[in-house]
Amino acid sequence: MDVTVSPGRATRLPARPLPALLALATSVFLGCLTEVVPAGILLPAAADLGVSPSLAGQLVTGYAIATAVTALPLTAATARMPRRKLLLVLVAGFAATNLAVAVSPWFALVLVARVASGAITGVLWSLVANYAMRLVPAERSGRALAVAMAGTPLGFALGVPAGAALGELVGWRWVFAGMALVALALLWWILAVVPPLPGEPPGERARLGPVLATPGLRPLLLLVVTFSLAHNIFYTYLGPFYAGRGHGGLLSTGLLLFGLATVAGLWLVGLTLDRHPRAVLLGCAATVVGCFVVLAVGGDHPAVLLAASALWGLAFGGAPTSFQAVTAVLAGRRADLAQSVTVAGWNGAVAGGALIGGVLLGSASGLLAWAAVALMTVPVLVAGRVLPARRR
Repeated sequence: MDVTVSPGRATRLPARPLPALLALATSVFLGCLTEVVPAGILLPAAADLGVSPSLAGQLVTGYAIATAVTALPLTAATARMPRRKLLLVLVAGFAATNLAVAVSPWFALVLVARVASGAITGVLWSLVANYAMRLVPAERSGRALAVAMAGTPLGFALGVPAGAALGELVGWRWVFAGMALVALALLWWILAVVPPLPGEPPGERARLGPVLATPGLRPLLLLVVTFSLAHNIFYTYLGPFYAGRGHGGLLSTGLLLFGLATVAGLWLVGLTLDRHPRAVLLGCAATVVGCFVVLAVGGDHPAVLLAASALWGLAFGGAPTSFQAVTAVLAGRRADLAQSVTVAGWNGAVAGGALIGGVLLGSASGLLAWAAVALMTVPVLVAGRVLPARRR
């Protein structure tokens, strides 16, 4: 099936977009799994590769940094490539890099493969978000994006525990080999159900300056960066926070509740994003900051601790999707490049949040939650400057 498009959206939309959206969601799920799985198999991987656990942790850090640094230039460089062809190249890249990790006896090669995977992910997130929104009428773009990006909360919720369980059963290398096989099967699925769309028209050049000048985009970028910083300052060190409140044994339960709630949060955002985007942005940030305050003040009580963790997951689940949807609405034809800026800002803040949180944890652990509270108030304050209250 072919689709002829204007610079923004397909003029002949697929009659049944759900199979294509599910294939896009699986691509995102694969990218998320590739990113987070090492956290669950860090110790056996470190022992097998002959490195310390702290050095093996760079397999996660290097991935996030590569995503942040390369998302913008690689998205701009591939702007004219046909969209399905680019998607196939990216998924094939996941197959190659995960297979390299599975078979390599050298830590250096494993690290290079992980950095390459991170670069692929930065382009993938920018591509999939705009791809999904071009496959449906404008009034359904938010729901389409929620379906396509469902792989994000599922990947983050299931990636670490699933990787750890499979690693114990079959060995950590087989986890990566399995993801490579999934990528190969996904290539066939994409060819079968995802319609081809053209890239940027010839003669046009992707430039960052006009994109950043888009009204509302800079406040949105500030919102994205501070939201991600606040979240990662706290979430990265949730284990020490639970332990400091005397409830270290509840951490796995809290993480499970958080992960399950993210899926519900994405569903809720899909229902409301098309008509109330500003309310979604404001609601996600305000709910998270409220949860942070509750955790800081009442985290000594198990029921409060778990309930606030679950509500935090509910508010967080739809936040990345809403950020990408609003970016696309603001940027129009330049959505891919604009979303790469959002992806870079988000992932740069992931690394920055882990760093800042580590400093706070080592010097004044009691400030961890309150630093997150202070940062999360910024998205609440700037949400109203991004979009009008209601799209028509």
